[in-house]
Amino acid sequence: MNYKKLGNTDLDVSTICLGTMTWGEQNTEREGFEQMDFALNQGVNFWDTAEIYSIPMREETYGETEKIIGNWFQKTKKRNDVVLATKVCGNTSNKYIRGGGNSFGKKKITEALDESLRRLKTDYIDLYQLHWPERSTNFFGDYGYEHDENDKDWTPFEEILESLKKFIEQGKIRYVGLSNETAWGLSKFLELSKIKGLPKMMSVQNPYNLLNRTYEIGLAEISIREQSGLLAYSPLAFGYLTGKYRNNKLPAKSRMQLFKDFNRYKNENGQKAIDEYYKISKKYNLDFTQMSLKFCEIQHFTTSVIIGATTMEQLKTNIESVNVNLNSDIINDINKIQQKYPNPCP
Repeated sequence: MNYKKLGNTDLDVSTICLGTMTWGEQNTEREGFEQMDFALNQGVNFWDTAEIYSIPMREETYGETEKIIGNWFQKTKKRNDVVLATKVCGNTSNKYIRGGGNSFGKKKITEALDESLRRLKTDYIDLYQLHWPERSTNFFGDYGYEHDENDKDWTPFEEILESLKKFIEQGKIRYVGLSNETAWGLSKFLELSKIKGLPKMMSVQNPYNLLNRTYEIGLAEISIREQSGLLAYSPLAFGYLTGKYRNNKLPAKSRMQLFKDFNRYKNENGQKAIDEYYKISKKYNLDFTQMSLKFCEIQHFTTSVIIGATTMEQLKTNIESVNVNLNSDIINDINKIQQKYPNPCP
């Protein structure tokens, strides 16, 4: 396994991060336990979850993934072997999440953290992340930003950081990060942390894969210069970059077969790009899944790549991607496809 520092901390995290959002929906608790046992044995010490998991979001499964992880900690007594990351959601219309609305105000974010700690059966969280902004901005695949002068009903960044500082002082969290954030949002948080002596955002969990390299525009430079690295989610683009959906295939129990609304990566240019990348993997005798993951891992701005698997076979393939080598010829071929089909699936 490979390791990198989380931000500018002394914390070493595996460059493969165990994603967990299927546990409680597509995966049972027993299967989640099996994944955690195997991943930790392979040197994967970094796990990511969220209060809203499992996915897709449903009231019936809200918090279920955190409960499964907490039960594993209780059973194995291995909490201290894991760097644990979870998230508090931003503005939401789901009334079952603290009545809906914004979640980063002092009262609600305190409730959210305490609820996560209870479900996870732990006294502390290593990395506490803001899952998406409260303000209106472009994330979750939106290209265009439409500014709304009337959008002022969101918690000031300084107030959020003050709450997070309090949690750190209380020993409830160690470090903080962002998710689904923009270059402006990250830069403002970093600016305030320097000026006001408040906690620094150590990471940004955003989508990054061969079909969506938009993180390279703006955010990548900030990540490198400010030591606030990317935690790349959806590195396999909902499974499209494994090749299993090529030629209109729809495997049983796959995410796209079960949840047809997840269509971010289903468009004409995206499918053409997938076929081109698949050809590259065959040209160099590489596993397509592993080539896709390794490309994300080797980026200078990437701290860790979040993998999600529903079967042990998938998990093993994903973790073994750390042993793949992408030489300059492979990278050049990949970049030629990016130039031909630039970010077809934002």
